[in-house]
Amino acid sequence: MKFKKISLWILKILGAFLLLIILYFVSAFGLSSITVNSGFKQYEKKDVEIHILTNGVHTDLVLPFRNQYMDWSKYVKPSDTRSKKPSAVNVAFGWGDKGFYLDTKTWADLKFSTAFNAMFYLSSSAMHVTFYNGLGESESCRKICISKENYLRLTNYILESFSPDSLGVPRQITGASYSDNDSFYEAKGKYGLFFTCNTWANKGLKKANLKACLWTPFDSGIFKKYKENK
Repeated sequence: MKFKKISLWILKILGAFLLLIILYFVSAFGLSSITVNSGFKQYEKKDVEIHILTNGVHTDLVLPFRNQYMDWSKYVKPSDTRSKKPSAVNVAFGWGDKGFYLDTKTWADLKFSTAFNAMFYLSSSAMHVTFYNGLGESESCRKICISKENYLRLTNYILESFSPDSLGVPRQITGASYSDNDSFYEAKGKYGLFFTCNTWANKGLKKANLKACLWTPFDSGIFKKYKENK
């Protein structure tokens, strides 16, 4: 009898867990289909051109490295990278779980402890910054023309996501990079099931009054909003 009771409890727990997974994905699909700022149209005056960029899983917000409204070299520098190159045209920002970023360069490196901590808000976060000398549009990279006002809202959102030093300068995580042209910095906030890297990017778009999902943990919901790039 005891064995039957234990087996029944295990089945109930597994059933509840499976139900939660189903509810999570159904909610993600449903809420990502709802468009926030649906009236947004590409800004005709083209004050600023930004991009959204995905690697198939993770969304980056890509901004001009320098323009008349913002000089990112005051905060993040190409000289912080392995290449030490002096300048860049675009700079990409991707917020995420620090453990995932620094300890999981490939899926083969993923540890259960890293995934568990990331899912349940038990780890700190980091900002991944990549410098580019130009970007072309593709299925994974969309250009969005926005106004000065919306651009400044977006820059403020990104700046506020860093965890700076006492002088307000982002703190680099030394020795951490994926390539010759990127670097990592300390960031604020906790990654979790309901606030992922894509949720962060989506929130930035909402803050800037751009088309976005009501909520999404995945990149696909964001990119569907800009599928026709209009």
